[in-house]
Amino acid sequence: MNRKRIVIAALSVVFGLSASAQRHKHTAASKPNVIFIMADDLGYGDLSSYGTSKLNTPNVDKLAASGIRFTNAHSTSATCTPSRYALMTGKYPWRKEGTGILPGDAALIVPTDKTTLPNMFKKAGYKTGIVGKWHLGLGNAVKKDWNGEVKPGPNEVGFDYSFIFPATADRVPTVFLENHEIVGLDPNDSIAVSYTHKIGNDPTGKENPELLKLKASHGHDGTIVNGIGRIGYMSGGKMARWVDEEVSSTFLAKAQGFIEQNQHQPFFLYLALTEPHVPRMPATRFKGKSGLGLRGDVILQLDWTVGEIMKQLKYLNLSKNTIVIFSSDNGPVLDDGYQDESVAKYNGHAPAGPMRGGKYSALEGGTRIPFIISWPGKIKPGVSDALISQMDMLASFSAFTGQTIPVGDAGDSENVLNALLGKSNNGRSEYVEQGGGLAIVKGGWKYIPANKGVAVMKQVGIETGNSPEPQLYNLNNDIGEKNNLASQYPQKVKELEKLLNSYKEKK
Repeated sequence: MNRKRIVIAALSVVFGLSASAQRHKHTAASKPNVIFIMADDLGYGDLSSYGTSKLNTPNVDKLAASGIRFTNAHSTSATCTPSRYALMTGKYPWRKEGTGILPGDAALIVPTDKTTLPNMFKKAGYKTGIVGKWHLGLGNAVKKDWNGEVKPGPNEVGFDYSFIFPATADRVPTVFLENHEIVGLDPNDSIAVSYTHKIGNDPTGKENPELLKLKASHGHDGTIVNGIGRIGYMSGGKMARWVDEEVSSTFLAKAQGFIEQNQHQPFFLYLALTEPHVPRMPATRFKGKSGLGLRGDVILQLDWTVGEIMKQLKYLNLSKNTIVIFSSDNGPVLDDGYQDESVAKYNGHAPAGPMRGGKYSALEGGTRIPFIISWPGKIKPGVSDALISQMDMLASFSAFTGQTIPVGDAGDSENVLNALLGKSNNGRSEYVEQGGGLAIVKGGWKYIPANKGVAVMKQVGIETGNSPEPQLYNLNNDIGEKNNLASQYPQKVKELEKLLNSYKEKK
Protein backbone atom coordinates (compact mmCIF):
# COMPACT_ATOMS: atom_id res chain seq x y z
CA MET A 1 0.00 0.00 0.00
CA ASN A 2 2.81 2.33 0.88
CA ARG A 3 4.53 1.47 -2.39
CA LYS A 4 1.31 2.28 -4.30
CA ARG A 5 1.03 5.62 -2.55
CA ILE A 6 4.65 6.41 -3.38
CA VAL A 7 4.08 5.62 -7.08
CA ILE A 8 0.91 7.75 -7.15
CA ALA A 9 2.72 10.59 -5.44
CA ALA A 10 5.64 10.36 -7.84
CA LEU A 11 3.32 10.39 -10.85
CA SER A 12 1.52 13.39 -9.40
CA VAL A 13 4.80 15.24 -9.11
CA VAL A 14 5.79 14.33 -12.68
CA PHE A 15 2.46 15.37 -14.16
CA GLY A 16 2.41 18.46 -11.98
CA LEU A 17 5.83 19.50 -13.24
CA SER A 18 4.76 18.81 -16.81
CA ALA A 19 1.65 20.95 -16.40
CA SER A 20 3.74 23.67 -14.81
CA ALA A 21 6.19 23.53 -17.70
CA GLN A 22 3.32 23.81 -20.17
CA ARG A 23 1.91 26.79 -18.29
CA HIS A 24 5.37 28.43 -18.27
CA LYS A 25 5.72 27.77 -21.97
CA HIS A 26 2.33 29.33 -22.66
CA THR A 27 3.14 32.35 -20.50
CA ALA A 28 6.48 32.89 -22.24
CA ALA A 29 4.85 32.58 -25.64
CA SER A 30 2.21 35.13 -24.70
CA LYS A 31 4.98 37.62 -23.92
CA PRO A 32 7.32 37.72 -26.89
CA ASN A 33 10.77 39.11 -26.34
CA VAL A 34 11.38 42.58 -27.78
CA ILE A 35 14.71 43.77 -29.16
CA PHE A 36 15.01 47.38 -30.33
CA ILE A 37 18.19 47.89 -32.36
CA MET A 38 19.07 51.56 -32.76
CA ALA A 39 21.67 52.65 -35.29
CA ASP A 40 23.36 56.03 -34.89
CA ASP A 41 23.16 58.59 -37.74
CA LEU A 42 22.03 55.97 -40.27
CA GLY A 43 20.08 57.54 -43.11
CA TYR A 44 16.95 56.47 -44.92
CA GLY A 45 19.05 55.74 -48.02
CA ASP A 46 21.91 53.87 -46.32
CA LEU A 47 20.39 50.38 -46.65
CA SER A 48 19.97 48.30 -49.78
CA SER A 49 16.45 47.41 -48.60
CA TYR A 50 15.69 51.14 -48.77
CA GLY A 51 17.02 51.53 -52.28
CA THR A 52 20.74 52.15 -52.28
CA SER A 53 22.84 50.30 -54.83
CA LYS A 54 26.11 51.55 -53.35
CA LEU A 55 26.01 49.38 -50.21
CA ASN A 56 24.94 45.80 -49.65
CA THR A 57 23.31 45.23 -46.25
CA PRO A 58 22.03 41.63 -46.49
CA ASN A 59 21.28 41.03 -42.83
CA VAL A 60 19.12 44.11 -42.33
CA ASP A 61 17.55 43.39 -45.73
CA LYS A 62 16.66 39.88 -44.55
CA LEU A 63 15.06 41.36 -41.46
CA ALA A 64 13.07 43.75 -43.68
CA ALA A 65 11.95 40.90 -45.93
CA SER A 66 10.66 38.97 -42.93
CA GLY A 67 8.65 41.88 -41.53
CA ILE A 68 7.31 45.35 -42.29
CA ARG A 69 9.51 48.04 -43.80
CA PHE A 70 8.09 51.46 -42.96
CA THR A 71 8.61 54.33 -45.39
CA ASN A 72 7.18 57.13 -43.24
CA ALA A 73 8.72 56.43 -39.83
CA HIS A 74 10.40 59.19 -37.84
CA SER A 75 12.59 60.04 -34.94
CA THR A 76 11.27 63.12 -33.16
CA SER A 77 14.49 64.99 -33.75
CA ALA A 78 17.36 65.34 -36.19
CA THR A 79 19.97 64.80 -33.47
CA CYS A 80 20.60 61.96 -31.05
CA THR A 81 20.02 63.09 -27.46
CA PRO A 82 16.53 64.51 -28.05
CA SER A 83 15.35 61.59 -30.20
CA ARG A 84 16.56 59.07 -27.60
CA TYR A 85 14.90 61.08 -24.85
CA ALA A 86 11.61 60.82 -26.76
CA LEU A 87 12.01 57.06 -27.20
CA MET A 88 12.55 56.61 -23.48
CA THR A 89 9.84 58.99 -22.23
CA GLY A 90 7.12 59.20 -24.90
CA LYS A 91 7.40 62.98 -24.85
CA TYR A 92 8.54 65.54 -27.39
CA PRO A 93 12.02 66.56 -26.17
CA TRP A 94 11.57 70.24 -26.99
CA ARG A 95 9.03 70.41 -24.15
CA LYS A 96 11.89 69.93 -21.67
CA GLU A 97 14.77 72.33 -21.36
CA GLY A 98 18.22 70.76 -21.55
CA THR A 99 17.48 67.99 -24.06
CA GLY A 100 19.89 69.21 -26.72
CA ILE A 101 23.05 67.29 -27.62
CA LEU A 102 24.63 66.60 -24.23
CA PRO A 103 28.30 66.73 -23.28
CA GLY A 104 29.77 63.54 -21.87
CA ASP A 105 29.63 64.79 -18.28
CA ALA A 106 25.96 65.88 -18.29
CA ALA A 107 23.52 64.93 -15.56
CA LEU A 108 20.70 62.43 -16.21
CA ILE A 109 17.79 64.04 -18.08
CA VAL A 110 15.38 61.07 -18.12
CA PRO A 111 13.05 61.22 -15.09
CA THR A 112 13.31 58.39 -12.59
CA ASP A 113 9.76 58.88 -11.25
CA LYS A 114 7.83 58.70 -14.53
CA THR A 115 6.84 55.95 -16.94
CA THR A 116 9.66 55.09 -19.33
CA LEU A 117 9.95 52.47 -22.04
CA PRO A 118 12.12 50.14 -19.94
CA ASN A 119 10.21 50.43 -16.67
CA MET A 120 6.95 49.83 -18.54
CA PHE A 121 8.36 46.54 -19.85
CA LYS A 122 9.69 45.76 -16.37
CA LYS A 123 6.23 46.20 -14.83
CA ALA A 124 4.89 43.87 -17.51
CA GLY A 125 7.18 41.09 -16.29
CA TYR A 126 10.10 41.57 -18.67
CA LYS A 127 13.79 41.45 -17.84
CA THR A 128 15.17 44.69 -19.26
CA GLY A 129 18.61 45.55 -20.59
CA ILE A 130 20.47 48.25 -22.47
CA VAL A 131 23.71 47.68 -24.32
CA GLY A 132 25.43 50.46 -26.27
CA LYS A 133 25.26 54.21 -26.52
CA TRP A 134 23.34 56.08 -23.81
CA HIS A 135 23.87 59.87 -24.24
CA LEU A 136 21.10 60.85 -21.84
CA GLY A 137 23.28 61.95 -18.94
CA LEU A 138 24.46 60.26 -15.76
CA GLY A 139 24.30 61.27 -12.11
CA ASN A 140 22.66 64.29 -10.54
CA ALA A 141 25.34 66.88 -11.16
CA VAL A 142 27.64 67.93 -13.97
CA LYS A 143 30.65 67.56 -11.69
CA LYS A 144 30.57 63.89 -10.83
CA ASP A 145 32.94 61.34 -9.37
CA TRP A 146 33.69 58.84 -12.15
CA ASN A 147 35.68 56.63 -9.81
CA GLY A 148 32.90 55.20 -7.68
CA GLU A 149 29.26 54.38 -8.41
CA VAL A 150 27.97 56.60 -11.22
CA LYS A 151 24.25 57.01 -10.74
CA PRO A 152 21.41 57.63 -11.36
CA GLY A 153 21.51 56.30 -14.89
CA PRO A 154 19.93 53.57 -17.03
CA ASN A 155 19.28 51.28 -14.05
CA GLU A 156 17.28 53.97 -12.27
CA VAL A 157 14.98 54.57 -15.25
CA GLY A 158 14.05 50.89 -15.61
CA PHE A 159 16.90 48.80 -17.00
CA ASP A 160 17.79 45.74 -14.94
CA TYR A 161 21.10 45.49 -16.75
CA SER A 162 23.17 48.23 -18.36
CA PHE A 163 26.39 48.15 -20.37
CA ILE A 164 26.98 51.51 -22.04
CA PHE A 165 29.34 54.25 -22.92
CA PRO A 166 28.19 57.58 -21.46
CA ALA A 167 27.67 59.79 -24.50
CA THR A 168 29.07 59.40 -28.02
CA ALA A 169 32.23 57.76 -29.29
CA ASP A 170 33.74 61.15 -30.09
CA ARG A 171 33.22 62.52 -26.58
CA VAL A 172 35.09 61.81 -23.37
CA PRO A 173 35.09 59.83 -21.17
CA THR A 174 35.89 56.99 -23.57
CA VAL A 175 35.01 54.20 -21.13
CA PHE A 176 32.38 51.51 -20.64
CA LEU A 177 30.05 51.49 -17.66
CA GLU A 178 28.49 48.22 -16.52
CA ASN A 179 25.54 49.13 -14.37
CA HIS A 180 27.01 51.81 -12.09
CA GLU A 181 30.75 51.27 -12.45
CA ILE A 182 33.43 51.94 -15.04
CA VAL A 183 34.76 48.69 -16.46
CA GLY A 184 38.45 47.97 -15.84
CA LEU A 185 39.16 51.09 -13.82
CA ASP A 186 42.40 51.07 -11.84
CA PRO A 187 41.64 52.69 -8.46
CA ASN A 188 45.14 54.17 -8.51
CA ASP A 189 44.48 55.95 -11.84
CA SER A 190 41.37 57.98 -11.19
CA ILE A 191 39.42 59.60 -14.03
CA ALA A 192 38.71 63.31 -14.35
CA VAL A 193 36.65 64.92 -17.11
CA SER A 194 36.24 68.53 -18.26
CA TYR A 195 34.43 70.19 -21.13
CA THR A 196 35.71 73.69 -20.34
CA HIS A 197 39.49 73.39 -20.08
CA LYS A 198 42.35 70.96 -20.54
CA ILE A 199 43.14 68.72 -17.61
CA GLY A 200 46.00 66.28 -17.09
CA ASN A 201 48.97 65.71 -19.35
CA ASP A 202 47.41 63.70 -22.19
CA PRO A 203 48.19 65.07 -25.64
CA THR A 204 45.37 66.78 -27.51
CA GLY A 205 44.43 66.94 -31.16
CA LYS A 206 45.01 70.67 -31.14
CA GLU A 207 48.50 70.54 -29.66
CA ASN A 208 49.74 67.24 -31.12
CA PRO A 209 48.10 66.59 -34.50
CA GLU A 210 51.10 64.45 -35.50
CA LEU A 211 49.86 61.76 -33.08
CA LEU A 212 46.50 61.34 -34.81
CA LYS A 213 45.68 58.27 -36.91
CA LEU A 214 42.34 59.88 -37.83
CA LYS A 215 42.62 63.61 -38.35
CA ALA A 216 39.84 66.06 -37.56
CA SER A 217 38.11 68.13 -40.23
CA HIS A 218 36.51 70.40 -37.64
CA GLY A 219 36.34 70.30 -33.86
CA HIS A 220 37.46 67.09 -32.16
CA ASP A 221 40.74 68.58 -30.98
CA GLY A 222 40.52 67.57 -27.31
CA THR A 223 42.18 64.62 -25.59
CA ILE A 224 43.61 62.01 -27.93
CA VAL A 225 42.45 58.47 -27.19
CA ASN A 226 43.49 55.58 -29.43
CA GLY A 227 45.00 58.00 -31.91
CA ILE A 228 41.75 59.96 -32.28
CA GLY A 229 41.02 63.44 -30.97
CA ARG A 230 37.80 63.75 -28.97
CA ILE A 231 35.42 66.45 -27.82
CA GLY A 232 36.36 67.39 -24.25
CA TYR A 233 39.27 66.53 -22.01
CA MET A 234 39.99 63.63 -19.71
CA SER A 235 42.84 62.35 -17.60
CA GLY A 236 43.44 59.01 -15.94
CA GLY A 237 41.65 55.73 -16.48
CA LYS A 238 44.27 54.51 -18.97
CA MET A 239 43.40 50.81 -18.48
CA ALA A 240 39.66 51.50 -18.79
CA ARG A 241 39.75 53.36 -22.10
CA TRP A 242 38.24 51.38 -24.91
CA VAL A 243 39.72 50.83 -28.37
CA ASP A 244 37.44 52.03 -31.16
CA GLU A 245 37.98 48.95 -33.33
CA GLU A 246 36.64 46.74 -30.50
CA VAL A 247 33.61 48.76 -29.39
CA SER A 248 31.13 47.12 -31.76
CA SER A 249 32.20 43.55 -30.96
CA THR A 250 32.13 44.34 -27.24
CA PHE A 251 28.56 45.60 -27.47
CA LEU A 252 27.63 42.53 -29.50
CA ALA A 253 29.12 40.16 -26.93
CA LYS A 254 27.32 41.89 -24.06
CA ALA A 255 24.02 41.85 -25.95
CA GLN A 256 24.42 38.15 -26.73
CA GLY A 257 25.22 37.50 -23.08
CA PHE A 258 22.03 39.26 -22.00
CA ILE A 259 19.95 37.28 -24.50
CA GLU A 260 21.46 33.95 -23.45
CA GLN A 261 21.08 34.67 -19.76
CA ASN A 262 17.40 35.60 -20.16
CA GLN A 263 16.36 33.13 -22.86
CA HIS A 264 13.89 31.37 -20.56
CA GLN A 265 11.96 34.50 -19.61
CA PRO A 266 10.52 37.46 -21.53
CA PHE A 267 13.09 40.17 -22.07
CA PHE A 268 13.36 43.65 -23.58
CA LEU A 269 16.75 44.59 -24.99
CA TYR A 270 17.61 48.07 -26.22
CA LEU A 271 20.71 47.57 -28.35
CA ALA A 272 22.03 51.05 -29.16
CA LEU A 273 24.83 50.58 -31.68
CA THR A 274 27.36 53.29 -32.44
CA GLU A 275 27.55 52.98 -36.24
CA PRO A 276 27.82 55.04 -38.41
CA HIS A 277 28.45 57.88 -35.94
CA VAL A 278 31.92 59.42 -35.88
CA PRO A 279 34.68 58.56 -35.26
CA ARG A 280 34.31 55.77 -37.79
CA MET A 281 36.95 53.20 -36.98
CA PRO A 282 35.73 49.69 -37.84
CA ALA A 283 37.35 46.38 -37.03
CA THR A 284 40.10 45.44 -39.45
CA ARG A 285 37.94 42.92 -41.32
CA PHE A 286 35.64 45.73 -42.52
CA LYS A 287 38.20 48.40 -43.40
CA GLY A 288 38.13 49.25 -47.09
CA LYS A 289 35.33 46.78 -47.84
CA SER A 290 32.58 49.22 -48.81
CA GLY A 291 34.39 51.45 -51.27
CA LEU A 292 32.67 54.43 -49.62
CA GLY A 293 35.30 55.27 -47.05
CA LEU A 294 35.13 54.48 -43.36
CA ARG A 295 31.47 55.49 -43.12
CA GLY A 296 30.49 52.80 -45.58
CA ASP A 297 32.76 50.30 -43.81
CA VAL A 298 31.09 50.80 -40.43
CA ILE A 299 27.66 50.38 -42.01
CA LEU A 300 28.81 46.96 -43.20
CA GLN A 301 29.96 46.29 -39.64
CA LEU A 302 26.56 47.32 -38.32
CA ASP A 303 24.84 44.99 -40.77
CA TRP A 304 27.08 42.12 -39.68
CA THR A 305 26.22 42.81 -36.04
CA VAL A 306 22.50 42.59 -36.80
CA GLY A 307 23.15 39.28 -38.54
CA GLU A 308 24.96 37.88 -35.50
CA ILE A 309 22.02 38.79 -33.24
CA MET A 310 19.61 37.07 -35.62
CA LYS A 311 21.82 33.95 -35.74
CA GLN A 312 21.81 33.77 -31.96
CA LEU A 313 18.03 34.04 -31.78
CA LYS A 314 17.77 31.16 -34.26
CA TYR A 315 20.35 29.07 -32.35
CA LEU A 316 18.46 29.55 -29.08
CA ASN A 317 15.14 28.82 -30.80
CA LEU A 318 13.88 32.31 -29.96
CA SER A 319 13.28 33.66 -33.48
CA LYS A 320 9.54 33.03 -33.58
CA ASN A 321 9.00 34.45 -30.13
CA THR A 322 11.00 37.64 -30.54
CA ILE A 323 9.92 40.97 -32.00
CA VAL A 324 12.92 42.69 -33.55
CA ILE A 325 12.81 46.39 -34.41
CA PHE A 326 15.58 48.12 -36.33
CA SER A 327 15.81 51.89 -36.71
CA SER A 328 18.09 54.94 -36.49
CA ASP A 329 18.12 57.88 -34.09
CA ASN A 330 18.18 60.57 -36.80
CA GLY A 331 19.21 61.30 -40.35
CA PRO A 332 22.66 60.94 -41.91
CA VAL A 333 25.75 63.10 -42.12
CA LEU A 334 28.92 62.51 -44.12
CA ASP A 335 31.59 64.85 -42.73
CA ASP A 336 30.82 65.18 -39.04
CA GLY A 337 34.26 66.19 -37.88
CA TYR A 338 36.85 63.70 -39.14
CA GLN A 339 38.77 63.22 -42.40
CA ASP A 340 37.51 59.69 -43.03
CA GLU A 341 36.95 59.97 -46.82
CA SER A 342 33.17 59.80 -46.41
CA VAL A 343 32.84 62.78 -48.74
CA ALA A 344 35.75 62.01 -51.03
CA LYS A 345 34.54 58.44 -51.61
CA TYR A 346 30.79 58.90 -51.42
CA ASN A 347 30.62 57.72 -55.05
CA GLY A 348 27.15 59.10 -55.72
CA HIS A 349 25.68 57.46 -52.63
CA ALA A 350 22.63 59.33 -51.27
CA PRO A 351 22.49 58.58 -47.52
CA ALA A 352 19.16 60.40 -47.12
CA GLY A 353 17.68 58.69 -50.16
CA PRO A 354 15.41 60.98 -52.19
CA MET A 355 15.13 63.57 -49.42
CA ARG A 356 16.76 66.91 -48.71
CA GLY A 357 18.56 67.59 -45.46
CA GLY A 358 20.01 65.15 -42.98
CA LYS A 359 21.25 65.21 -39.42
CA TYR A 360 20.58 68.63 -37.80
CA SER A 361 17.88 69.47 -40.40
CA ALA A 362 14.16 70.26 -40.25
CA LEU A 363 13.80 68.80 -43.73
CA GLU A 364 12.66 65.18 -44.13
CA GLY A 365 16.21 63.85 -44.29
CA GLY A 366 16.60 64.86 -40.64
CA THR A 367 13.94 62.68 -39.04
CA ARG A 368 12.58 60.24 -41.64
CA ILE A 369 14.59 57.13 -40.86
CA PRO A 370 14.67 53.39 -41.58
CA PHE A 371 12.22 51.47 -39.41
CA ILE A 372 11.73 47.72 -39.68
CA ILE A 373 9.73 45.41 -37.43
CA SER A 374 9.81 41.63 -37.66
CA TRP A 375 7.91 38.94 -35.75
CA PRO A 376 7.95 35.70 -37.77
CA GLY A 377 4.58 34.02 -38.05
CA LYS A 378 2.80 36.95 -36.43
CA ILE A 379 3.56 39.97 -38.62
CA LYS A 380 2.93 39.54 -42.32
CA PRO A 381 5.84 40.82 -44.42
CA GLY A 382 5.23 43.96 -46.42
CA VAL A 383 5.77 47.70 -46.78
CA SER A 384 3.81 50.36 -44.90
CA ASP A 385 3.54 54.11 -45.43
CA ALA A 386 1.82 54.65 -42.07
CA LEU A 387 3.13 57.72 -40.23
CA ILE A 388 4.75 56.42 -37.03
CA SER A 389 7.30 57.67 -34.53
CA GLN A 390 9.83 56.00 -32.28
CA MET A 391 8.18 58.04 -29.53
CA ASP A 392 5.08 55.88 -30.05
CA MET A 393 6.80 52.71 -28.86
CA LEU A 394 5.85 53.45 -25.28
CA ALA A 395 2.10 53.79 -25.82
CA SER A 396 2.03 50.98 -28.39
CA PHE A 397 3.86 48.41 -26.28
CA SER A 398 1.95 49.51 -23.19
CA ALA A 399 -1.19 48.47 -25.05
CA PHE A 400 0.53 45.31 -26.28
CA THR A 401 1.51 44.24 -22.75
CA GLY A 402 -1.69 45.44 -21.08
CA GLN A 403 -0.02 48.19 -19.08
CA THR A 404 -1.73 51.45 -18.12
CA ILE A 405 0.20 54.69 -18.46
CA PRO A 406 -0.53 57.11 -15.59
CA VAL A 407 -2.06 60.45 -16.53
CA GLY A 408 0.67 62.96 -17.24
CA ASP A 409 3.25 60.40 -18.38
CA ALA A 410 4.25 59.81 -22.02
CA GLY A 411 1.70 62.40 -23.11
CA ASP A 412 2.90 62.66 -26.72
CA SER A 413 3.18 58.93 -27.40
CA GLU A 414 0.37 57.43 -29.49
CA ASN A 415 -0.81 53.85 -29.77
CA VAL A 416 0.08 52.75 -33.32
CA LEU A 417 0.15 49.06 -32.45
CA ASN A 418 -2.12 48.04 -35.32
CA ALA A 419 0.24 49.67 -37.79
CA LEU A 420 3.24 47.98 -36.16
CA LEU A 421 1.56 44.58 -36.37
CA GLY A 422 0.49 45.15 -39.96
CA LYS A 423 -3.21 45.15 -39.11
CA SER A 424 -3.72 48.70 -40.34
CA ASN A 425 -2.03 51.21 -42.61
CA ASN A 426 -3.15 54.04 -40.39
CA GLY A 427 -0.65 55.59 -38.05
CA ARG A 428 -0.49 59.09 -36.67
CA SER A 429 -2.57 61.85 -38.22
CA GLU A 430 -0.12 64.62 -37.31
CA TYR A 431 3.44 64.96 -36.10
CA VAL A 432 5.96 67.60 -35.00
CA GLU A 433 9.49 67.24 -36.37
CA GLN A 434 12.46 68.90 -34.69
CA GLY A 435 15.45 70.02 -36.75
CA GLY A 436 17.00 73.44 -36.22
CA GLY A 437 13.43 74.53 -35.45
CA LEU A 438 10.06 72.82 -35.40
CA ALA A 439 7.95 71.71 -38.34
CA ILE A 440 4.57 70.01 -38.44
CA VAL A 441 3.09 67.33 -40.67
CA LYS A 442 -0.60 66.57 -41.11
CA GLY A 443 -2.38 64.66 -43.84
CA GLY A 444 0.76 64.59 -45.95
CA TRP A 445 1.24 68.36 -45.74
CA LYS A 446 4.35 69.72 -44.04
CA TYR A 447 4.76 73.26 -42.76
CA ILE A 448 8.08 74.82 -41.73
CA PRO A 449 7.75 78.31 -40.22
CA ALA A 450 9.92 81.15 -41.47
CA ASN A 451 13.31 81.06 -39.77
CA LYS A 452 16.19 83.48 -40.20
CA GLY A 453 18.84 80.91 -39.28
CA VAL A 454 21.51 79.73 -41.71
CA ALA A 455 20.23 77.79 -44.72
CA VAL A 456 23.22 75.45 -44.90
CA MET A 457 25.50 74.24 -42.11
CA LYS A 458 28.79 74.75 -43.92
CA GLN A 459 30.83 72.46 -41.66
CA VAL A 460 28.71 69.43 -42.49
CA GLY A 461 27.27 70.58 -45.83
CA ILE A 462 23.64 69.95 -44.85
CA GLU A 463 20.57 72.09 -45.55
CA THR A 464 18.96 73.10 -42.27
CA GLY A 465 15.48 73.80 -43.59
CA ASN A 466 15.75 77.41 -42.43
CA SER A 467 14.27 80.03 -44.75
CA PRO A 468 13.11 83.63 -44.28
CA GLU A 469 9.86 82.54 -45.96
CA PRO A 470 7.36 79.95 -44.65
CA GLN A 471 7.53 76.59 -46.40
CA LEU A 472 4.70 74.24 -47.29
CA TYR A 473 5.21 70.88 -48.99
CA ASN A 474 2.90 68.10 -50.08
CA LEU A 475 4.94 65.08 -49.03
CA ASN A 476 2.55 62.66 -50.73
CA ASN A 477 3.96 63.63 -54.11
CA ASP A 478 7.04 65.67 -53.15
CA ILE A 479 9.08 63.73 -50.61
CA GLY A 480 12.13 65.70 -51.71
CA GLU A 481 10.50 68.99 -50.59
CA LYS A 482 11.39 70.67 -53.87
CA ASN A 483 8.20 72.67 -54.46
CA ASN A 484 7.29 75.25 -51.83
CA LEU A 485 3.50 75.68 -52.06
CA ALA A 486 3.10 78.22 -49.26
CA SER A 487 2.09 81.08 -51.56
CA GLN A 488 -0.44 78.89 -53.37
CA TYR A 489 -2.17 77.59 -50.23
CA PRO A 490 -2.20 80.40 -47.64
CA GLN A 491 -5.14 78.85 -45.76
CA LYS A 492 -3.25 75.59 -45.33
CA VAL A 493 -0.29 77.56 -43.99
CA LYS A 494 -2.53 79.28 -41.43
CA GLU A 495 -4.16 75.99 -40.45
CA LEU A 496 -0.83 74.25 -39.83
CA GLU A 497 0.70 77.27 -38.14
CA LYS A 498 -2.21 77.30 -35.68
CA LEU A 499 -1.85 73.57 -35.10
CA LEU A 500 1.89 73.85 -34.47
CA ASN A 501 1.32 76.68 -32.00
CA SER A 502 -1.23 74.54 -30.14
CA TYR A 503 1.46 71.87 -29.69
CA LYS A 504 3.91 74.44 -28.40
CA GLU A 505 1.37 75.69 -25.85
CA LYS A 506 0.59 72.20 -24.58
CA LYS A 507 2.52 71.27 -21.45
